[in-house]
Amino acid sequence: MKDKKIGFVGLGRMGGNMARCLNDKGYNVAAVFDINREVTTNLAQDVDATACDSLAAVTAGTDIILTIVTNDAAMDSIYFGEDNLLQGAAGKIFINCATLTPAIHAKIDEAATAAGAASLEACMASSIPQARNGELYLMVGGSEPVFESVKPMLDDLSVDLHFVGPAGKASEVKALVNMIMNINTAALAEGLGIGQALGLDLDMLLKVLGQTGARSRVLETDGEDMVARDHECYFSAEHAAKDSGIALKLAEDSGIPAPLAKATFEQYTKMTELGLGDLDKSGIAELTFKGRAI
Repeated sequence: MKDKKIGFVGLGRMGGNMARCLNDKGYNVAAVFDINREVTTNLAQDVDATACDSLAAVTAGTDIILTIVTNDAAMDSIYFGEDNLLQGAAGKIFINCATLTPAIHAKIDEAATAAGAASLEACMASSIPQARNGELYLMVGGSEPVFESVKPMLDDLSVDLHFVGPAGKASEVKALVNMIMNINTAALAEGLGIGQALGLDLDMLLKVLGQTGARSRVLETDGEDMVARDHECYFSAEHAAKDSGIALKLAEDSGIPAPLAKATFEQYTKMTELGLGDLDKSGIAELTFKGRAI
């Protein structure tokens, strides 16, 4: 695998750190691209890669291209826009890592196959430090033989790796992961907000929650930040709203009611409407503590 040339498209908090991780582990990160030219140039200098000024150039200069973009519209653009990754794509492998709808992953898989290329979805359930350190939790969908061909590299990016099934299935799993995480985060914010209104010692409350049935992963990652109002962004409220929306559509299409997911989606949507979408998801506490955003 380390003889292959690797490209990255989308160099934000996750993509840039994944590129640095692979570079540190001896992979040839050969080409990078982001709509922010300064970000592209800076990362190219960090990993000794070519700062590409087009998507087609990334494809031309690499064997395996990882994409980490914001949403379905951005994904559609990089694959089907005037300048796109599928130009000259025969023989290339695309690994798409963003949390997107199953439909866009299936569309890209079909288009890549038609172009003589291959596509995988490698959905991430981790954050910035894990991207930098090669400790991502990855759920992969697509062709299993293609997965096996790039598995050594994905192993170097992850602490745990699961092949889920055909194209679209990994994004279904990821949508449910984030839906449940977002519900837990919103519930924790409400509990701490009520505790504050009752005059409880919140440090004590956090300890009790951590020793009882209320314990959850988000208690560990977000509890103290909610109390301290430290909302440095690792997973934004805007992305939480997007991902809860994806899960709600899956629930609707399956005929399953999802009132908790709907309420959480509405809370994170409210954050974006209040201009708080760039805060970490822990910022939902700004809606539940007295005297804060509302």
